[in-house]
Amino acid sequence: MKLGLIGLGKMGGNMRERLRNADHTVVGYDRNPDVSDASSLEDLVAQLEAPRVVWVMVPSGEPTRATVHQLGELLSAGDVVVDGGNSRYTDDKLHAAHLATMGVEYVDAGVSGGVWGLKNGYALMVGGEPETVAKVQPIFDALKPEGDSGFVHAGPVGAGHFAKMVHNGIEYGLMQAYAEGFELLEAAEVVEDVPGVIKSWTHGTVIRSWLLDLLVLALEADPKLAEIRGYVEDSGEGRWTIEEAINHAVPAPVMTAALYARFASRQDDSPAMKAVAALRNQFGGHAVTKVAKGEVENPA
Repeated sequence: MKLGLIGLGKMGGNMRERLRNADHTVVGYDRNPDVSDASSLEDLVAQLEAPRVVWVMVPSGEPTRATVHQLGELLSAGDVVVDGGNSRYTDDKLHAAHLATMGVEYVDAGVSGGVWGLKNGYALMVGGEPETVAKVQPIFDALKPEGDSGFVHAGPVGAGHFAKMVHNGIEYGLMQAYAEGFELLEAAEVVEDVPGVIKSWTHGTVIRSWLLDLLVLALEADPKLAEIRGYVEDSGEGRWTIEEAINHAVPAPVMTAALYARFASRQDDSPAMKAVAALRNQFGGHAVTKVAKGEVENPA
């Protein structure tokens, strides 16, 4: 099958290679001419034969919206646009409706696998009409991991990105639990081999997972994670997950706490915790720590 692929970064570039390894023809476009197979979107579309399938793998938000709208002007009725980025599921319905006015079909694909997807395959959560999904199925089959799992047609347009959003919310919670366990092990003097303990959990325990395997790799490279700053960004999907939990009255305390922990990681000296320290001093006479000299000052 022949596919147009827009966005050849860490994910897109590896996806192109995996598809070519499976004997699919991929025409890739990227703003970086050194990795691009086409000089422009117009050139990419011209290199494909109708009915065309074009996969968009660019940052969510305005970059994706602009690309989808531009493709709507270039493609023909019966062509398919696949958004494989991390778009919010509410954008999918807008994209699908816009493209439908030109007869162009739309599929949203939540993609998980990161930089390991080239070797291991990508888990795919797809939304769209069954007939449209079927047009792209050979591509999905080549990208997904070997075996019966790793691909799901989750429902109509928007379902794929909604599923990926929840997936990422769960990921936040799992990562935070492992991180807190690591910190507690480090803080307890009784444990002398923290990396060894965590590695021992990767076989035979109920908490083993791929994320745990990745933590082991990180600790093998830097046993105390001394070279990494404890500053964590969020891609947006964790926030969207919590918003949807609120919208559906679904309690999600673990994922919410994990998201807030990321916010806290960006504060060198939390204003909120300054207020807590001041309040403890006011009502209980508890010691406070001076900013200037790092001295503990007891109340008069």
